[in-house]
Amino acid sequence: MTRYVAGLFVRDAVILFGVVCVLLWLVNCLRSFDVVAVKGQDLLTLALQALLTMPPLALTFAYVCIGIGVARALQALQNNRELHIIHTSHGLGSLWRAAAIVAAGGMIFVLLLSNFVEPMANRRVNLLQTSIAADLVSSTLKPKRFTQVTPGVVLLIGGRSGNGEITDFFADDRRDPRTERTYIASSARVARDGDNYMLELRDGSLQYTESTGQFSQISFARYDLSVERLTQTPEDNFRFREQDSLSAVNEALQSAQWTPELRADLLERQAPALSVLGICLLMVAVLGFPNGRRSRFTVPMEALVMLLAFAERGVSSYSPWGPATGGIVLIVAALLIILMRARPRAPGKVVPA
Repeated sequence: MTRYVAGLFVRDAVILFGVVCVLLWLVNCLRSFDVVAVKGQDLLTLALQALLTMPPLALTFAYVCIGIGVARALQALQNNRELHIIHTSHGLGSLWRAAAIVAAGGMIFVLLLSNFVEPMANRRVNLLQTSIAADLVSSTLKPKRFTQVTPGVVLLIGGRSGNGEITDFFADDRRDPRTERTYIASSARVARDGDNYMLELRDGSLQYTESTGQFSQISFARYDLSVERLTQTPEDNFRFREQDSLSAVNEALQSAQWTPELRADLLERQAPALSVLGICLLMVAVLGFPNGRRSRFTVPMEALVMLLAFAERGVSSYSPWGPATGGIVLIVAALLIILMRARPRAPGKVVPA
């Protein structure tokens, strides 16, 4: 019985998760189509970049798919009267074990995504974007035409010689609202050091414009600019985004430096597991008990799960106690509903004929 019910829970969740993944991957391909149209890359690079941006999105909707899978399976058991049989034939333990197996499997899945897969994907996508930007500067960038490398960064070159030397290099970086940087050089060349790409700027200047309007300029004979610096947004410079949790914890233990940012990000990575547990418990609490009521209007359980997920995200985003607040609220609500519905009730009075 446990295997049968768990199979029902998992089947719908896996099918829905796969469909949503494919749809979002196609949407990411369409959003990143400038990689092919403007930056001169092939379709394989486009598909890879879209795939590497999937883990954060998968974390967002994974627990929603699990909740919908559990809800649809319980609703099917209710409609087929199998849920009544489970309760009357002392099979309630199998129902709870099946829910526990699905919840545990979902928690392990999202923890692997948040702690290991997402950091690896962030590292790979940053390397890919750096490679695309280096290729754009060295061979694809059209002379005397402004081209956006990444939102907020615009490049312009005067020309390109046969040996890859760039003349009249100009780059404007406005990603940081506090400081605008402008790089101007009479010549430039792209060099590679392992996985890192460098722009060797010669005979130029670096100009800073502060938010207060203060202007500064530094002249140089040679300036080595990391291409990665032109592709990453300022908040992406925190190295923990590209580091898995195990490596981050080992490094913090060795250096004895547990920064508030590190602790906050570690807790944020564990929060999706609580959301999975909460949505599973809540669906079993709401739909795991049979009833004989017939209603003219039935609320789709998928809509209920989406509404709960929206509320959970709102609570987690605005709560001063951190991103795990929404999952904890779901767990507490589920336990209260289970206690109310499972409490013993006094038998009804028998009315004599």
